[in-house]
Amino acid sequence: MESTEPKSTRIIDRVLIGALIFLVVLLIGIQAVHAAEIVPSLGLSRPVNGDAATHTFLGLAVRGHLAPMLKSEIGLGYRSDAYFDGALRVRQWPLTASLWVTPLPTLYAGGGAGIYVTTYDYQGSLPYPDTRDPSFGMHLGGGFDVPLGPLAALDLNGRYVMLQKRDMPISPREFKPDFWTTSLGLAIRF
Repeated sequence: MESTEPKSTRIIDRVLIGALIFLVVLLIGIQAVHAAEIVPSLGLSRPVNGDAATHTFLGLAVRGHLAPMLKSEIGLGYRSDAYFDGALRVRQWPLTASLWVTPLPTLYAGGGAGIYVTTYDYQGSLPYPDTRDPSFGMHLGGGFDVPLGPLAALDLNGRYVMLQKRDMPISPREFKPDFWTTSLGLAIRF
């Protein structure tokens, strides 16, 4: 299926994806040198314009210290939300890179960017084809760690994710896919 986006938009998307991949590789290399944390998490996700329900969010992150008051993070997650009274199911696999400022050892805030591979599944009775779309997004958030000892901590994280608006064949207005997440994880330090 031929894309209807202008060629310049596709080039910009490719440049953004390339820059994100470069940042991820750079952060992985930096994190290999410093002590790191692995943070599996389970949380709640709520779309800004979706149904009123809150859904489960799964995540896995690797964090490392870049400087005494700066952490980097690479994360992978999964979420699923319903829109338009269940006529559209949106499933998403975000791959994100974040920078967190840590003014206190247990408190962090910051943001980042990522690639959000999104699948749009329409209800079987609708005449629209299911689609898969990688898109660029940014997030702001923060959290805090509750130490459980020298090798582990409970990690409470919240973030607001901003994605590009898009036109959907199912809706007469522009679709805003932004969402909130709150998660609880176990930061395992090594």
